[in-house]
Amino acid sequence: MAGGVMQSGGKGGGRRRRRGGAQPMAEINITPFVDVMLVLLIIFMVAAPLLTVGVPVELPKTAASALPAEQEEPLTVTLTAEGSVQIMNTETARDELVAKLRAVAAEREGDRVFLRADGAVPYSAVMEIMGALNAGGFTNIGLVTDIGGPTLDGSGN
Repeated sequence: MAGGVMQSGGKGGGRRRRRGGAQPMAEINITPFVDVMLVLLIIFMVAAPLLTVGVPVELPKTAASALPAEQEEPLTVTLTAEGSVQIMNTETARDELVAKLRAVAAEREGDRVFLRADGAVPYSAVMEIMGALNAGGFTNIGLVTDIGGPTLDGSGN
């Protein structure tokens, strides 16, 4: 880098700067950095809503608290109001459900699965899916609900 300019000859014989010569740039240009950060911000703002697992169901409301987070992405089985069963976002026939769950369980470390069922689905249909989950090798089943439901302790809500 250009720290100073040596002159050959002249008085003093030491290091001197030329008056009109190139000076070292002492300022950092942050404009490219800001441009890159704004582009990344826009990319993340667009991509974030796409990362949620989405099968539209009307979950029942309860007063239960949320489960702690896991290291592995949770497996989600959804039972829609129409009666279709989906593993993550893939629709699965009921007669193939246990076989597919066994294949998934063989590849996963944990045995936790989240069951999302529409509030309009009969209790017996939810229990059938829970039985299939158990037969497929998943014994740690979490039922997914929305918060804000009745507490049943007489305190309202």
